[in-house]
Amino acid sequence: MPEERSERYKKASEQFVLLWGEMASAWGINKTMAQIHALLYAESEPLDTDTIMERLHISRGNANMNLRNLKQWQLINKVHFKGKRKDFYTAEKDVWNIVAILIHERQQREIAPIQQNLIECLELFETGSDLTEDEADFKERIENFVEFLEMFDRFTKAMLPYINKKNLKFLKKLVKLAEAHQSLKGSDEPTSANS
Repeated sequence: MPEERSERYKKASEQFVLLWGEMASAWGINKTMAQIHALLYAESEPLDTDTIMERLHISRGNANMNLRNLKQWQLINKVHFKGKRKDFYTAEKDVWNIVAILIHERQQREIAPIQQNLIECLELFETGSDLTEDEADFKERIENFVEFLEMFDRFTKAMLPYINKKNLKFLKKLVKLAEAHQSLKGSDEPTSANS
């Protein structure tokens, strides 16, 4: 059981849980799932289901369903204490791992199905007679979209293993390189004769 917290800690924890819950849709998860994760992230010691239910004012069914989902996403771990029958949970505390997991899950749950649906859309152009000019143009636009999503998928898979604190120096260099390229691109824009 966590020790008694200061008022400042309690306020910060409550604010963090609310914020994380509000951000849930951006991460592709529901509000309660995000709030449970935030609560466990804010606590140094594992919490049992009853404590989670009490602190967040949620039902046992809601708590159990979202704890199961968080475990599937590998954002929390179940912890057992000798002599205690209750299950306790703790959150992944490494923010780099959390973000990498969220990006990976979002990619798998949202982008991959879109990519598959677009491929199925392209297959419609494979049947029948020669394509009209409009059909050929539309097919090319869909192919461009598929090509982009394939590259995004490859980029995500290649970069996610490097998204961690030990690679911070490398990541900062990568960002600086991208920023430098962007500023060079901006300076390539033609200037008016008056400037």
